[in-house]
Amino acid sequence: MTQSQRKEARPVAALLAPDILALLEESPTDVAAETEEMHPADLADVAEAIPHEMVVALLNALPKDRAADVLEYMDEELRSEVLEEMTVKQAASLVSHMTPDDRADVLEELEEEHADEILAEIPTAARQETERLLAYDPESAGGIMTTEFVAVAESLSVEDALAAVRVIARAGRSEAMHSIYATDTEGRVAGVFSLRELLAAPPGAKVSDIAWEEVVTVPPIADRSEVARITREYDLVAVPVVDEHSRMLGVVTVDDVLDAMVEEQTEDVQKLGAVQPLDDTYFQTGFWNLARKRGGWLVLLFVEEMFTGVALRHYERVLASVTALMFFVPLIISSGGNSGSQSATLITRALAVGDVRLRDTLRVLSREIGQGLVLGAFLGAIGFGRAMMWGNGYAIAGVVALTLTGVVVVGTIVGALLPLVFTRVGFDPAIASSPFVASLVDVAGIILYFTIAIQLLGLR
Repeated sequence: MTQSQRKEARPVAALLAPDILALLEESPTDVAAETEEMHPADLADVAEAIPHEMVVALLNALPKDRAADVLEYMDEELRSEVLEEMTVKQAASLVSHMTPDDRADVLEELEEEHADEILAEIPTAARQETERLLAYDPESAGGIMTTEFVAVAESLSVEDALAAVRVIARAGRSEAMHSIYATDTEGRVAGVFSLRELLAAPPGAKVSDIAWEEVVTVPPIADRSEVARITREYDLVAVPVVDEHSRMLGVVTVDDVLDAMVEEQTEDVQKLGAVQPLDDTYFQTGFWNLARKRGGWLVLLFVEEMFTGVALRHYERVLASVTALMFFVPLIISSGGNSGSQSATLITRALAVGDVRLRDTLRVLSREIGQGLVLGAFLGAIGFGRAMMWGNGYAIAGVVALTLTGVVVVGTIVGALLPLVFTRVGFDPAIASSPFVASLVDVAGIILYFTIAIQLLGLR
C-alpha cells in the first residue's frame, strides 16, 4: 500500500495516536516497550497523526534500528522535515541504521548541503557504500539496488555455506535473504539457490551442486523499467546487479521493483495527460511549480491547435457556401482525436511492458489500419444516419461518412506511429500523449473533411 493510500485508511493511527502522545509526555521510556509489536508502517502513520513537534520525540524514544524502520515508511515531506530539525549527529545516527538503498533514497530527498553534512557523520564504510549508490541514476538498477545480499563461494560444502548464511543473518546485514548467490574464485556470479534448497541439500553436497547456473542479471545502468520487466518475466524475487566482469554489486528486491513500477506508471500517466512528471505528490508540489509543469504543455498544445483555426479559415468560403458542413466539424475532429488517443495509449503501454518492440512497426501499422477501417466505417455509418436525420441530402451525408472513416484511419495511424517514432529517436513514448495526438489529428481531420467536401460537392 502506498503512503497516500495509507493516509486515507488509518484506523490504527487514529486509535493509538492519543495514547502514544500521552506516553511521550508522561513516560517516554515506556514507548518502545508499548509499541514493539506494531508494524513500522503503523508507527509511521502514528507519527503523521501526532503534532509535528512530537515526531522527533517519538523517534528518539525508540531504539535506533526501530526508529530507522519507522522513518523509512514515513511520508517523504515529513521525513525530510524531521531530519532537518534534528542535529546532524542525530540524523546521521538514525540513517546509518537504514538499509543502504533506503539510506541513499532518504539522503537524496534532502537539500544537498544538509545531505553532505549527514554523510560526513556516518561511519566510513556506510558512507562509502551510500556514496556509491548515490552516484547512480535514481531511475537505474544501480540507483534502486541494495548492497546487502548473501553470496557464498561455489566450492563450499552446504554445511559451511549454511554456517556462513547464519553468521550473515545474525549480523543483520542482509535485506535479501531469500536468494543466495554462488560465486567463483574471481567473485563472478556462478549460480543462485534459495534458502530452502540449501536446507534441503543432502549432506556432503557442495554449493555448486545445488545452485542454478542460469542467473538472470542486469548492469547497474539498466533502466528500472527493464528490471521490472525481467522480474515479471522470470518470476524473480530479486535481480542481481553485476559489473562488466559479472561481479555482484547488489540486488534489486521485489519491493523496490514494485515501488519503481508505481513511480514509472505514475510518470507515464502524467505524460499521457500532457503534464510534465511531478517530482513530489500532488499536494506536496508547490502551486506555481504545478502550474509551470502543466502550463508548458498547454502552451504547446494551444499553439498546435492554432493550426486548426488556420485550416478552418482556409476553407472559409466552403463553409460560407454550404453552412451545413460547419455543424459536423466537432464530430469529425473529436472522432479522429479519440481514435488516435486510443492507439497512442495502447501502443505506449505495449512498449512499456515489452509486448511491442520497434521491429514490430509494420505489424502494428497493418493492424491499426485494419482497426481504423473497421471502426471508421462503423462511425461513418452512424454519421451518415445522423446527417440524414438533420435533413441533409445524400451528398453531405456521404461527405460526413467518408470523412469519419478517413479521419479514424488517420487517427489510429498517427496514434500508433508516434510512440514508435519517439522510441526510435530515444524519447519516452509517453510524451506522445493523448492531447498531443489529438491536436495533430484535428488539423488532419479538417483538411481531409473539406478536401472530400470540395470533391464530392463540386465546391471551389
